[in-house]
Amino acid sequence: MKIALIGATGFVGSPVLSELLGRGHQVTVLARTPSKLPAQTGLTVVKADALDAAQVAQAVAGHDAVISAYNPGWSEPAIHDLHLQASRAIVQGVKAAGLKRLLVVGGAGSLYVAPGLQLVDTPEFPAQYKQGALAAREALSELKKETTLDWSFVSPPIALAPGERTGKYRVGADDLLPGQGGQPAGISVADLAVAIVDEIETPRHVQKRFTVAH
Repeated sequence: MKIALIGATGFVGSPVLSELLGRGHQVTVLARTPSKLPAQTGLTVVKADALDAAQVAQAVAGHDAVISAYNPGWSEPAIHDLHLQASRAIVQGVKAAGLKRLLVVGGAGSLYVAPGLQLVDTPEFPAQYKQGALAAREALSELKKETTLDWSFVSPPIALAPGERTGKYRVGADDLLPGQGGQPAGISVADLAVAIVDEIETPRHVQKRFTVAH
């Protein structure tokens, strides 16, 4: 497949890029600084800003699907507004390019931990991640109103960390997946990438949010 990837130099985007290329897909990365990405077989890098819908549309035109792993950075003071601005620009750009398939990587904050209670609204939720999590939740709410796109939204579990690629994971919907011994479930970022590319190759959550964990 021909896949456009946004956020390819990030914590999630980098292993997603490796997974896509490892499976033989043709990948176009949208990057504000193309020089950050070394040349690789199957990889094309184009200069584009995810905050600009017109640039997104031009860059993704002609692709089979778009994966957005965009994150302004947890230390970015304006993370909430930038996250939403990019989310809206990416949706507008994908639609303007005439594409249907969009997979968005979100956060765990909007997963439910009890009926009517999302993780981001619990007292224990870390303050340094709250604005980004609130923006991701709002982006999901806006995506749910999208009827023209074949979108999917993946929420990783609380514990997302570097680790080996096992190729194995559990799948859930809107609730936080339980771990062992009362601990939160986790997943390696490499296996999150496996789940993301699996969903692109064989869509099972069209116009739905899903979560994965070991």
